[in-house]
Amino acid sequence: MNREEMFAQVKKVLTPHRYQHTIGVWQTAVRLAERYGADVEKAEAAAIFHDYAKYRPEDEMRKLIETVREIPNDLVEYNKELWHAFVGAYVVKHEVGLQDEEVLAAIRYHTTGRPGMTPLEKVVYLADYIEPGRSFPGVDDVRRTAEEDLDRAVYMALERTIRFLEERGEKVYPLSRAAYEDLKIKEESHGDSGPS
Repeated sequence: MNREEMFAQVKKVLTPHRYQHTIGVWQTAVRLAERYGADVEKAEAAAIFHDYAKYRPEDEMRKLIETVREIPNDLVEYNKELWHAFVGAYVVKHEVGLQDEEVLAAIRYHTTGRPGMTPLEKVVYLADYIEPGRSFPGVDDVRRTAEEDLDRAVYMALERTIRFLEERGEKVYPLSRAAYEDLKIKEESHGDSGPS
């Protein structure tokens, strides 16, 4: 499936606004992949399909989470905004026929992150966070950092996301906290953490 075919496929299931977001994520992911040595074609595919399941009916997503073994069933206890990533990896594999496990993992973890993220997973996670259409406090700091240090930028994005959820009284998905702790160890070993 070439790029045009991938975009045509996602355009059918996304709102115009979400399609524009997807274009921004794709452009950003390609740039980050080139900069940090991730596979550009895989970054393209994961970025284009990252929100493929975003508008699936909630009951359909819930049923998949509860019945499909490769989707963690504890997701139902957390914010519904996380669901589409795990469900998306599953439906992209089974409906679109995309079989590349690295691409599917980048789709699966683009909202939560995970410990031991691959460069491809980091690129897609970060591209989703900093694409040009995003506008929220702190995003420009992460964008600037993304030009210099991939790990640090992902760490900053996770830290801000966790803080945002905690301030709203929402539960943080365990993979996100584990991803943050994983990168925090790297940050501290670089001596960048400042005074504790």
